[in-house]
Amino acid sequence: MAFLTEAELKEIGFASIGSNVLISDKASIYNPSKISIGSNVRIDDFCVLSAGEGGIVLGDYVHIAVFALLIGKGKITLDDFSGASSRVSIYSSNDDYTGACLSNPTVPDKYKNVTVADVHIGRHALIGSGTVVLPGVTIADGVAVGALSLVNKDCEEFKVYSGVPARYLKDRRRDLLTLEREFLNSQ
Repeated sequence: MAFLTEAELKEIGFASIGSNVLISDKASIYNPSKISIGSNVRIDDFCVLSAGEGGIVLGDYVHIAVFALLIGKGKITLDDFSGASSRVSIYSSNDDYTGACLSNPTVPDKYKNVTVADVHIGRHALIGSGTVVLPGVTIADGVAVGALSLVNKDCEEFKVYSGVPARYLKDRRRDLLTLEREFLNSQ
């Protein structure tokens, strides 16, 4: 995997970008002026970050794995130490599928009924491979979402969710908070 150089990252025109940022030269970035990236962030091959009006905000120590998608008109936030595994799709807007209106971006807005709502992924939250996160969802701090899940409702902090739709399975350990303090103090 080849990563963009620091000079190439600056040329993209992000709203802001921290240090030690690794973005694959095979990632696709749309509307970079609406994207803020913290430090120690890695975005792998074939990811698509398409920021709408609300933008995209990535905290520090965030990893977005291969083929992940962040897209929509609403704001998408991934807080510090969070991660989206391969083929995760996070949507902050979504067409109406009922048949009551038209859909897709080639149709004027007056004929559509698009849901637009911010998505927030909390600190230390992990989203498993192939998961879809729908508009308006908050995945709270410390949540782990199992692979191939559909997250259409908020997830409470430090719990494990999985399934279609995602359901609570069990509590998640909080040892990582102590490890975070140790790690940050060692920096």
